[in-house]
Amino acid sequence: MSFGKAAAGWLRRLFRRPPLAPGRFSMAQRSSLHGFISVSPAPPWREYLLYLPRGHDPNRRAPLVVWLHGCQQEPEAFAAGSRIARFADECGFVVLLPRQSRLANSQRCWNWFDSRTASGAGETAIVGAQIGAVMQKVAVDRRRVFVAGLSSGGALAATLALRAPHLFAGVAVHSATPCGSAANATAAAAVMAKGPANGSDAIAIQARREAPRNARVPALIIHGSVDKTVAPVNSIYLARQFLLLNGLTLKEPLLPQPTRSALLYRDGNYEVREFHTDGRLAVRMVTIDGLDHAWSGGDAKLPFFDARAPDATRLICDFFGLQ
Repeated sequence: MSFGKAAAGWLRRLFRRPPLAPGRFSMAQRSSLHGFISVSPAPPWREYLLYLPRGHDPNRRAPLVVWLHGCQQEPEAFAAGSRIARFADECGFVVLLPRQSRLANSQRCWNWFDSRTASGAGETAIVGAQIGAVMQKVAVDRRRVFVAGLSSGGALAATLALRAPHLFAGVAVHSATPCGSAANATAAAAVMAKGPANGSDAIAIQARREAPRNARVPALIIHGSVDKTVAPVNSIYLARQFLLLNGLTLKEPLLPQPTRSALLYRDGNYEVREFHTDGRLAVRMVTIDGLDHAWSGGDAKLPFFDARAPDATRLICDFFGLQ
């Protein structure tokens, strides 16, 4: 055997990706032909982590949860702070954790304000391609695909759900802005501070018009009452988008009367408001008293996590019907 062939074989063994195995994270990469963004010359691919729960049965179709980190985060830290692997092990779902690239955003924010991403291309298309890649690798219950995210990841989660409502059975958005509410970084800062200047209903109305007739994506919207990074008013505009997507005609300038509301104290002070369309839950809003821009109920040793109750990961898993 020649030295060249021996070296090539050694390199293949060195960089061979380990096979998928329950109870651990594996890493891969996926691209999309539509994945170029307008705000950066970044290439149209991103890495992602994939987690198979302990005891995973490869012959059983499992739910899939797409878990999108926020700015200045890595998927590893987001997974650790939210304890998503523990919940996946308990409930038996697969987790996909996309990784933002510093080439695309120096702060690792998802570019929710990029016009291509907001329209369904860009990073929306890349994450969509990653979901498709996971479905090729793992037996996934296509009726139980969910997406959730924090901050910029929450905004991208909302965009995915609005642009591909046929794909998702539910969405959870923690401390984020509405889809398509800004077209550049300067406008994004203004939206984060004050909410959308001209509302954001038109995007949801268009999404509803283009969606399959039976498409429904219930939304859980979580926000801290004293969030100084993303103003809590953004949660109202997000709720309006998903009420419109789920078939409700809105005339009120803000939100209609909830069909159910409650103040809960046992697991921390927070308010829950629910809105139904055609007798089915369309939006659940959770406003957490005293919470700033952080994941509720997470590991406070990590940035952007707050240990106070309620546990947002548990709220999300309950909302998705994974518990």
